[in-house]
Amino acid sequence: MKILVTGAAGFIGFHLGQKLIALGHEVVGLDALTSYYDPALKQTRLDILMEQPRFSFGKIDLTDANALEDFVGAAGAEIVYHLGAQPGVRYSIENPQSYVQSNVVGTANLLEALRRHAPKHLIFASTSSVYGGNEEMPYGETDRADFPLSLYAATKKSGEALVHSYAHLWSIPSTCVRFFTVYGPYGRPDMALLKFATAISAGKPIDVYGQGKMRRDFTYVEDLVASLVAIMSRAPVVGQPVEGDSLSAVAPFRLLNVGGGRPVQLMDFIGALERAMGTTARLNMLPMQPGDVVATEADTALLQALVGKLPATPLEVGIEKFVAWFRDYQEKK
Repeated sequence: MKILVTGAAGFIGFHLGQKLIALGHEVVGLDALTSYYDPALKQTRLDILMEQPRFSFGKIDLTDANALEDFVGAAGAEIVYHLGAQPGVRYSIENPQSYVQSNVVGTANLLEALRRHAPKHLIFASTSSVYGGNEEMPYGETDRADFPLSLYAATKKSGEALVHSYAHLWSIPSTCVRFFTVYGPYGRPDMALLKFATAISAGKPIDVYGQGKMRRDFTYVEDLVASLVAIMSRAPVVGQPVEGDSLSAVAPFRLLNVGGGRPVQLMDFIGALERAMGTTARLNMLPMQPGDVVATEADTALLQALVGKLPATPLEVGIEKFVAWFRDYQEKK
């Protein structure tokens, strides 16, 4: 099939693009290549994708409605993965306008384009951060998600609402996928794993927030991609729920958790990284940061009901794969 991936030069978009191409699909990538983090890493990912004959690319900003409309129309994609966004909880406090523009305005612009060039299935990347102040674990798709703790989470929840309205008004089958702390090779420099590895390799201390007591449902990127590919053919249909479904009663729209389902304490995560790197980290223990949550844990029963059992890479294995990539990448820089 012909598949459009927004945010194709991003961490998850890159891995998804590679997998889709390997499966024989034609991938049309879109990315603004913003400078939120090292553009060289984005370019490295993009260069690898550009080597593939079944990949094409357009440098398009989601906030440019006219350019986006033309690009989406020319792509004529059957499946759309909307991963392009301004990520990061802490940066949303410093630069809120970039989140409103990219995640709300940009998503609205894409939906307007898709209204006129409707795909068979739109898959929208949301986040576990939308669960916000919820304290009951694990998080389930039918739990309320009305109390976001960060602007990033608020913009993603806004995106879910926009997607639902377009699914209802224009019958665009849509799945909003809530990601849980994705990690792995080619990861973002603003996320804990690459920040920690870079500091450790330079002999610098690492900042450990929440006194190391936070727990996260870490999800290896290849496992996440396997889920994204598996749900491609499971577009929601009104009136056809599965057990425990979050399917809307008025639209072909579904909320879906994708996570490991195995929360890990931050200190255990750091321990796995220390073992993989063969060194001990110096720790700078700090309090919780504004917008952070104490813990996340995904209920993945709906995902399994839809697509069956999927890969579940053990944390130690995933971090070892990351460290192997990190060392290779550092040598080539």
